Amino acid sequence: MFVYRQKVLFQHCDPAGIVFYPRYFEMINATVEEWFSERLDFGFEIMHGKLGVAVPTAALQISFTAPSMLGDMLDFRLVATRLGRSSLDLMIEAFCGDEKRLSMTSTLVFTKRGAGKSEPWPDELRQKISDEIN
Repeated sequence: MFVYRQKVLFQHCDPAGIVFYPRYFEMINATVEEWFSERLDFGFEIMHGKLGVAVPTAALQISFTAPSMLGDMLDFRLVATRLGRSSLDLMIEAFCGDEKRLSMTSTLVFTKRGAGKSEPWPDELRQKISDEIN
């Protein structure tokens, strides 16, 4: 499991001080980006820069189980659950202490810039992802 801690900032909140739900997607994306960088050594700056590849989200399902408030510290827990030829399923949950705030499953696909279709994972990256699942 990969854990990425993020503090709920003013920029994440609506006027009532509760996280505005689209901001969760930004925090989730930051978690995915850090996972690729820290655990897979395949940061978005490399991916989107010199390699010209990407991992867009093809599907997601999310449940919000409790509100998060300004100042909360959230632990986003990411687990890779399935690796396909060109896809990857992730489960991400956010907790504040022991309380679950959200649960999400998503499917990412590997693609080359401008390809308009998925491409197989590069062998080295496939192995690193596979090691995370096993």
